[in-house]
Amino acid sequence: MEYRIEKDSMGELKVPADAYYGAQTARAVENFPISGLRFPRPFIKALGAIKYAAAEVNLALGNIDEKIADAIMQAAGEVMEGRLDDQFVVDIFQTGSGTSTNMNTNEVIAGRANEILTGRRGGKSPVHPNDHVNYGQSSNDVIPTAIHVAVAAQTNEVLLPALKKLRQALLDKAKEWDDVVKIGRTHLMDATPIRMGQEASGWARQTELAIERLESSLPRIYELAQGGTAVGTGLNTHPEFGKRMAEKLAARYGIPFVEAKNHFEAQHSKDADVEMAGQLATIATSMVKIANDIRWLSSGPRCGIAEIKLPAVQPGSSIMPGKVNPVMSEALMMVSAQVIGNAATVQLANTHGNLDLNVMMPVIARNLLESITFLGNAISAFAEKAVYGMDADREKAASYVEWSLAMVTSLAPVIGYDRASQIAKKSIKEGKTVRQVCLEEGVLPEEELERLLDPWRMTEPGTPKH
Repeated sequence: MEYRIEKDSMGELKVPADAYYGAQTARAVENFPISGLRFPRPFIKALGAIKYAAAEVNLALGNIDEKIADAIMQAAGEVMEGRLDDQFVVDIFQTGSGTSTNMNTNEVIAGRANEILTGRRGGKSPVHPNDHVNYGQSSNDVIPTAIHVAVAAQTNEVLLPALKKLRQALLDKAKEWDDVVKIGRTHLMDATPIRMGQEASGWARQTELAIERLESSLPRIYELAQGGTAVGTGLNTHPEFGKRMAEKLAARYGIPFVEAKNHFEAQHSKDADVEMAGQLATIATSMVKIANDIRWLSSGPRCGIAEIKLPAVQPGSSIMPGKVNPVMSEALMMVSAQVIGNAATVQLANTHGNLDLNVMMPVIARNLLESITFLGNAISAFAEKAVYGMDADREKAASYVEWSLAMVTSLAPVIGYDRASQIAKKSIKEGKTVRQVCLEEGVLPEEELERLLDPWRMTEPGTPKH
């Protein structure tokens, strides 16, 4: 491999000749050979957008000249487009401020801008990574701004649309299945009847609340730290820099970003990120509930509950011919488990907002973005490949209702709890339905028995028979 020599405040260092980055990035690569994990694409795009906006703002404020600003914007545009992704080489587990990645960004953009202006890749002239690309900024406000920009964008572009897709699919099933009476189950044991549409409406409402939870957290994410520089005081930047940066980023993303109300809070803590991580974990538990319910209800097809028929999307066994498994439920459940773990990481990371800076920002960024992206993709796939095509087995559902001992519950107010218990026990002993035992013993007139043992009536007391 060919190398060139780059310099930073600590001296000279060899850098791959074809790299756009410089010495600080190369040092970070040497210092942190830890995981091989890199920042995800939405975060790199956000960094490009921040540097592009900063060049625009600094040009307007007279801080850098037009020729340099134009070159920076062209290079930053290429970062946003993903054309320079292979140049972002620093591990997630690095300096807790993310300074290594901010400098990676500054050096890549400066190196590409210099190539645009001179034909020579890398270096610090005429475009300097600190004096021009990073003008008016600090890693301490760039990285938290990039976290919020990327999290907001992924939430709006990936997760919220997926949740809305799932909610509509479940609402459609709730309507389609409103006339399917089935047995309810509590403690995994038979309970009083419920309509399959009612169960599906519960899942739809969980999904609707997931959407509301996300949307309620976003206003805190929309506050950007940019403009606070090192510790929140705004040293070495223009008083309007933060406000103008938020306006530029809002226009680019179509998201209502604003300058942080208090730069000290925005940089010293990551409470908004913990709130978002908590909401994601709550949503994950909802998704486990929905996916697992559907997995249970589709169990079988002959020796399980089998009230729901799932689309067959792939063979389920390498040894059992014809077996089909609820794989979309399982994928969503595994993603949800990962999201819950990621939330714990973010919560712990926020306990290290020591004094005037959080020092675990890279891991916060990665875990939040992984959770949002994984959840969005898994929910979308679950809706498309499981929920859209699942059907109710109406005959199976009806047979379970009639066979269930829970049918006796509606008799208790009329014949008393103890008498109803006796009927239930005799049903078990003789292998008969509650209806058969009641008819044999003449417990109630047949017409009254028919009314009380109407399963539809049990699902919506006080309404006429469906």
